[in-house]
Amino acid sequence: MRGRMTDTDAPPDALMLFDGVCHLCDGVVRTVMRLDRHGVIRFTPIQSPFGRRLATRHGLDPDAPESFLFLDRGRPLRKTAALAALLRRLPAPWRWFASVERLPRGVTDRAYDFVAAHRYRIFGKDDQCQIPTPELRGRFLLD
Repeated sequence: MRGRMTDTDAPPDALMLFDGVCHLCDGVVRTVMRLDRHGVIRFTPIQSPFGRRLATRHGLDPDAPESFLFLDRGRPLRKTAALAALLRRLPAPWRWFASVERLPRGVTDRAYDFVAAHRYRIFGKDDQCQIPTPELRGRFLLD
């Protein structure tokens, strides 16, 4: 699953849709890329053409994202469920943190919502998305 993807292609797997101007989100992407040594997880910023289509298709406002989206075997997941699915794709010991999904969902999703609502103020944001380096570009879907 490299490069261009059309709307008629099979649903992507292990794809993280993230806010490309958010410093927190960018830091999470960089950390996941470093931990995911086999390159299983792919990324698309919500500001890219593909990211905007994907967000809209799954009910996220691409101009005001309140959550990241993780596609796990074609299933769109948000908030705690998305975080747990993403963590399960990482090597040990990181995958063990997927146990966050065993905590009460109302509590964890509210904590997620709080951080998401204040992320720009706490962590900052850029005016535009970072451009991936040539060696990492194959892990990003943009078109």
